[in-house]
Amino acid sequence: MTCDRVRKGSAVAALAMAIALVAACKPEQAPKPEPAAQAAPSPPAAAPPSVPEPDPSTATYERAAPPTLQPVVLGDFQPGDPVGESSTGAIKIEDGKITGANGATFVTERVALVNGDDQYSPSERYADAMMIEPRQQVELRHIVQQTAPSKIPSNAFCGSTADASYLALAKVMEGESEVVKLIALSGKTLPAASAQDVKLCAATHYFSKKK
Repeated sequence: MTCDRVRKGSAVAALAMAIALVAACKPEQAPKPEPAAQAAPSPPAAAPPSVPEPDPSTATYERAAPPTLQPVVLGDFQPGDPVGESSTGAIKIEDGKITGANGATFVTERVALVNGDDQYSPSERYADAMMIEPRQQVELRHIVQQTAPSKIPSNAFCGSTADASYLALAKVMEGESEVVKLIALSGKTLPAASAQDVKLCAATHYFSKKK
């Protein structure tokens, strides 16, 4: 009886020791990591400053201006032939007006700069009518308002039957003198190669006044 109890006790003790060894050899479980703290949300980006709308009543606006047509010639000139003598006499050419000594006046607006080789009507060139080089620059003016010569109105560029509609001016040099070549055109159409109603009324020239 004693031996059996001893064996049983030894077996129980051995079993307990084996369990203890297994428990001792079992790897320790790493502690569970604590949940990471959530980063605080970043504040929303500041909105860009608003651009104030211009006040039409106070704001000024710059617009591209159309190119300005520069005058070909300005100044005082003496008639160089009988046509100029009778139609205007001495003339003063200004930016928007041509005034004759005999009372003839022309309020004008500059409408184009062309070349002598250009046509003012079909087959008719400025160079031929004005006796200038084909490359010579010509200033074309539209006549807004005109007055005939005071003493003899029929001496106007287009006579008493029609008013001139356009004047074409070119400047050439003869020695030390400026010479203005001028033609007067009638017709309602802008002078061009396709203008069917444009007619040449007069061709003349003027010399610069001697100082």
